[in-house]
Amino acid sequence: MTYTVKEAFLTLQGEGMQAGSRAVFLRFAGCNLWSGRESDRQAAVCRFCDTDFVGTDGTGGGKFGAAGALADHVAALWGAGEVERLVVVTGGEPMLQYDAPLLGALNARGFRVAMESNGTFAADPRPDWLCISPKAGSEVVQRSGDELKLVWPQEGIDLDQLERWDFANFLIQPMDGPDREAALQASIALVMDRPKWRLTLQAHKIIGLA
Repeated sequence: MTYTVKEAFLTLQGEGMQAGSRAVFLRFAGCNLWSGRESDRQAAVCRFCDTDFVGTDGTGGGKFGAAGALADHVAALWGAGEVERLVVVTGGEPMLQYDAPLLGALNARGFRVAMESNGTFAADPRPDWLCISPKAGSEVVQRSGDELKLVWPQEGIDLDQLERWDFANFLIQPMDGPDREAALQASIALVMDRPKWRLTLQAHKIIGLA
């Protein structure tokens, strides 16, 4: 399999339960809920994405013909050190390309593999840490994991249904964009009303990291 990577770089995880952790971000190109082209945004299932996942022209991006080659690329970005390593596999939608050989190759190089997915594909094989971020209008089939991270507000989301899913952590993240302050206040209000959830912010944007 050829893996198509938009970008890969060393940074700090900015979101979710592992925020603040040193990590290699491995962003795959492509998504099943939006083409990534602005001309298609209004007709897409997910219309609020703020990520460029088209092509291979990002920092550390490219095409890798084998799982071992991509895992070596990730290991080189991490650098030396015997401490537990973290790679965040994201996109776009990583389940379009993520597979068992890649998980095995990354684990063999000492990496704990965390993934953020929209949940429209079963996470098989299961990564070491699984975050599902559901999008209104999509059919979420992966209803268990380590964290459910809901971008808020989204019309058409049934919170009662989501709360019955099997996740260890339920997170609300304010939607970025021109109405971010209103989204923040709506997210705070939701957590105050439904204490099963906790607020998470995009710390990397607040402190100016990629």
